[in-house]
Parts: sequence; structure tokens; C-alpha cells
Amino acid sequence: MGAILPTPPIGLTPLSAYAAEYDWLFFGMCLLSLCFMVPIAVAIVYFAVKYHKDSKADRSERISRRSRLILESSWAGIPFLLTLGVFVWAGKMYVEWATPPKGALEIAVIGKQWMWKFQHPGGQREINTLHVPVGRPVKLVMTSQDVIHSLFLPALRIKMDVIPGRYTHLWFTATKTGTFRLECAEYCGTDHSRMGGSLIVMTSADYQSWLAHAGTAISLAAAGAEVYRKNGCSGCHGANSTVHAPTLGGLFGTMVRTADGREVLADEGYIRDCITLPDKNRVAGFPPIMPDFSGTISEADLIKLIAYIRSLPPGARP
Repeated sequence: MGAILPTPPIGLTPLSAYAAEYDWLFFGMCLLSLCFMVPIAVAIVYFAVKYHKDSKADRSERISRRSRLILESSWAGIPFLLTLGVFVWAGKMYVEWATPPKGALEIAVIGKQWMWKFQHPGGQREINTLHVPVGRPVKLVMTSQDVIHSLFLPALRIKMDVIPGRYTHLWFTATKTGTFRLECAEYCGTDHSRMGGSLIVMTSADYQSWLAHAGTAISLAAAGAEVYRKNGCSGCHGANSTVHAPTLGGLFGTMVRTADGREVLADEGYIRDCITLPDKNRVAGFPPIMPDFSGTISEADLIKLIAYIRSLPPGARP
């Protein structure tokens, strides 16, 4: 997200360009608030003393209409322009934060009372510890198994609620190696304060070495193929199926027209909803025969299944 800015005199050392810019935005808003508050507070005290009830201050002074217009326009216009500038700055940062770059390393996150589970594309899994490479964009695809949680990475200045029944996203590019805190920022039950862990930023070589020694038999997509077969998905979506069902190959990332006339992007959330809320997301031109798998497939298996569907090339009917 751009070049690293100097660290402002507040907060923790930033771990990304976004974090440094966020610190400057926060520092600027505090400074701007002081610039408004101090003169107003001083003026209130001054006028309260000068014009108190028994004072002999001259109250007959009048200013011209032109001077009054200039004064009123200034105290309304200048704060408006300054706050508008802050709004534009913050809006630009929000667009950057909400738009993960293509090719980012995607890691699945499941929050549950009271732990964080991370799953890498190669199938590597870890609890309450997240390993990522330095200098590479990382996208977190997150959901909750039970209640609302919130993944907070203080050194990156980013936080996002993790909600049951849907996917939310975060992305970042760490700029320095080291070990940093990750926490839950949403009260989620008795042991909420213990729901934390570590973000470990490594060099690319060290990260590849960690992946090789993390201990996994199959990739996330390959594990999803097992879930696909176990739940009988090929009975309708397979090459030899006699049922009229949509082709899954090349589906991910395309626009889909639903039976109720909507155009939706086939991302992680849409595919999850197709599995758990099939009537809501039925593809136009297909009969309503998709069974409801809500409560049947776990969140971990849903992530694997989505990874498998995402890996299918265009036209494939596995």
C-alpha cells in the first residue's frame, strides 16, 4: 500500500505501509481536534470572564455586515474543508484496505471459543499462531464456528469481525520480520481474554522452509476433493450425472445470474451460501433440487470444499 511513511510520535511501531499511514491519519485527526478545541475553550473562558453578569464591559460594539459575513464564512468554511480533507484521506485508505491485490497468499481463518485456527493453501494448519512471508500480500478469509469474534492485529492497525455463517476478509503486506500479537477484539465469552496468539513474519526462504516442515499430507484443495466425494456432490455435478446441475469448473471469480434475477460474484461467500442456502442462491435455468447442507458440513470442511471448487479448471465436471 505505497511507501513506508516515517513513524508518527504515537502508537506501536507500524508493520506495514498502511499501518504507518493510519498512524499519521490518527495523529492528524488528534492535532486537528486540538486546533479546534483549544481556541474555542480559550474563547469561552475569555468571554465568560469579560462579559459576566456584573461586569462593566462595553456591549455596544457592533461589526459591519461584511465583516460578520467574512467571519461566519471563515469559521464554517475552514473547518469544513479541513474535515473534508480528512474524509478523502480516510476514504482512500479504506478503498485500499478493502481491495486485496490479485495473487495474494490466501489463508483460511476459523474463530471458535476460544482459539484461532489457520489453514494454509498447502494444507498446513496451526492454532493461535500465523506464519506469513515478509513483503508478500496476504489475504485472510475468515469465518466463525460459534459466536462473533474479531481478529485484531495491532502492529498492522487492522481489525475485522469474524461472523458465523459468512466470510469476511482482511489483507496486509508485512514489511519487517518478527513476532507480533494477534487478539480477539470482540467479547466472545468466558475466556475471551485468552483468545490471542502470535503473528510470525518470516523471510520468504524461512517461510518456504516452515511450510515444508509443517507436516501435512495433502493440500487444502485435495482435502476438499475428499469432502466433495464424501458428500456425494458428484452425483449431480459430476461428468456422468444425469441431473441438470451447474458446472463447477471455472465457476470461482465469475458473475452468476440467480433465479431471482440478481448478478452475483462467485466468491467464497457465494459458494458457501450455495451449499448452505441453496434456495436463496439458485442459478437461473436450473431446478431447485440442491439439498441444504447447513449443519451437515463443518466450517473446516466448507473451507476445503471451496478450495477444491476454486481449483477446478473451466469446464471441468469432476
